[in-house]
Amino acid sequence: MKLVLSAALLALAAPLAAQAQTVPAPIAAALGDAGRPQAEKDRDAARHPGEILAFAGIAPGQKVADFIMGGGYWTRILAPTVGPKGKVYAYQPAEFIQYRAAYADEQKAAVEGRANVAPLRDSLRSFAFPEPLDAIVTVQNWHDLHLKAAAPGAARGIAKKLYDSLKPGGVLLVIDHVANTDPDFAVPQTLHRIDPAAARAEIESAGFKFEGELPLLRNPNDPHTANVFTPEIRGKTDQFIYKFRKPAA
Repeated sequence: MKLVLSAALLALAAPLAAQAQTVPAPIAAALGDAGRPQAEKDRDAARHPGEILAFAGIAPGQKVADFIMGGGYWTRILAPTVGPKGKVYAYQPAEFIQYRAAYADEQKAAVEGRANVAPLRDSLRSFAFPEPLDAIVTVQNWHDLHLKAAAPGAARGIAKKLYDSLKPGGVLLVIDHVANTDPDFAVPQTLHRIDPAAARAEIESAGFKFEGELPLLRNPNDPHTANVFTPEIRGKTDQFIYKFRKPAA
């Protein structure tokens, strides 16, 4: 009887596991897009972009923003995912470009040849999107909003601007490096990490509702005490993937 039950449970578990790992066809096609640099494709196995964008519900025809786009890794995946009827706003803050001029060149490279991508580079104080959005994705950036270069309270104000930029029912996806308990946001300046609970509370204060976490980037072997750029932990940090939604009504 135990063997029969075990076999039955395995039979049930197999399709559930497969379903949990399913990446929708438009996202899978975007990952294989010929316009993506091979070096970025080589990073997909560790970064799990397909599963992450599926978790966020990114789909063809949507209007989305890559908020603080960095080198353009996510922009290059979002563009073919939303397709010609969709739109991607690739936002690179003016402050980041002033700090590192190469950010402007990387934004240009990520946008070039992609008719459905619009570059934006206003300051964090004045950025705005030209239309209501279905989703906003921001990856390894929330801690930056707490650096000394940011104005006091900047992150809370930006959370509200992102909330206002979304359509009712729109999604905010936030990924960042995990810090130990740090309700006063002292850690970002030295370790480039952020306390997930503090970040969540800050984002929820803008009106967002927390919808869940995807644990794909969690690493229990990361003690959260090293700067994320140190060689021993770079590329292997413990990261949270949080999904928030603007209420539909």
